[in-house]
Amino acid sequence: MQPVKVLDGVYWVGAVDWDIRNFHGFTYSTRRGTTYNSYLIVDKKTALIDSVYRPFTEEMIERIKKIIDPSRIEYIIANHVEKDHSSAISEILELAPKAKIIGTTQCKEGLEKHYFGDWDFQIVKNGEEISLGNRKLKFIHAPMLHWPDSMFTFIEKDGLLLPNDAFGQHLATSKRFDDEVDSNILMEEAAKYYAVILWPLSKLVIKKIEDIQQLGLKINIIAPSHGIIWRSDPIKIIKSYLGWAKGDAKDKILVVYDTMWGSTEKMARAIIEGINSKGIETVLFRLPFTDISDIIKEFLEAKGLLVGSSTINNGILHTLAPFLEELQGLKPKKKIATAFGSYGWGGGAVKDIEEKLKKAGITVTSPSLTVKWVPNKSEVRKCIEFGRDFAEKMIRG
Repeated sequence: MQPVKVLDGVYWVGAVDWDIRNFHGFTYSTRRGTTYNSYLIVDKKTALIDSVYRPFTEEMIERIKKIIDPSRIEYIIANHVEKDHSSAISEILELAPKAKIIGTTQCKEGLEKHYFGDWDFQIVKNGEEISLGNRKLKFIHAPMLHWPDSMFTFIEKDGLLLPNDAFGQHLATSKRFDDEVDSNILMEEAAKYYAVILWPLSKLVIKKIEDIQQLGLKINIIAPSHGIIWRSDPIKIIKSYLGWAKGDAKDKILVVYDTMWGSTEKMARAIIEGINSKGIETVLFRLPFTDISDIIKEFLEAKGLLVGSSTINNGILHTLAPFLEELQGLKPKKKIATAFGSYGWGGGAVKDIEEKLKKAGITVTSPSLTVKWVPNKSEVRKCIEFGRDFAEKMIRG
């Protein structure tokens, strides 16, 4: 249970959760686990930046004890109320009863409602600072990134940004820094994190990054509350966030479908053949055999989407509903999509898909494609042409 030195006087004292496989009520698969990052700043005064999820409290406290007596903690900075970052505070206060909690007005309200604690709380305004001695902590309000209470903490002396959930990833590893892990895995998890958690807040992401740029903050290290610390190239993840928030994507198409007796699947595979004939990258996903959060991550970096379903009860197969509902919440920008599917005595699935895509704010191209019963040879050729035409529309923009 050794702490990890980030800088002189700055230590990671968090915990690694190797076993977690779902997050946010099973809406986010975390096959690579996660971390709950907490940081101890030791100066003339000592501050703890965020805490950990309560089951890991003992780990965090043992790491703190390797550095100082926990009773020396004078400030607990609560950048975010959510339990994975705050539920250890009560036990920390038992060891550091004189510690003052620092946060926003919404943070105070949220912590009191979660834990019913009569704690010494100092509300800080946007841009306000407190001095620890050689270091000053500057607080930057970041409401709705991703809760109303969210706040960043910045140490100008070190160029150290502690943004809680922003710039994080769900990635369990024995390493703590970006230059110690596989960069492809790191960016894959960072993209998934953005897609599932922050995508619907993209306008606010752009605004907050612009605010930070206008403040002229020189950022050397970004230490989020999940995953690894960005020390080799922190600007890389900032640029990635800006690109994702602005809807930048590559010429790539996802085909997402489910099938009842194989007809819609036959259509999907023929459609992919047509897309591939135009040299466009495509990925095929069948629900429910693929995790929705993995598809959402892929869609973040793709321009096009084709959704297919057999018809049942004049609508889509129920396995597709959670994915389409998720899209309505995320409201992705600069995407095009259309629908396809098979039916028997009555249709309805394709129309249902189109309506849900439009509700998500996605541009729906026309026409869609339907096949009655099983596609014959000429209908398979139509599917190939359908895929080819959709790819051409995407290329033209």
